[in-house]
Amino acid sequence: MKAASTGAIGDGKVWSSPVDNIVRVRTGERGTDAI
Repeated sequence: MKAASTGAIGDGKVWSSPVDNIVRVRTGERGTDAI
């Protein structure tokens, strides 16, 4: 995350959040198969 910061105004914020499940809508695949 340090690499995303330049120290200049406008850097914004970087965050991460856990993903419990993924669904590929087109095929209906779930979990790691959908990645």
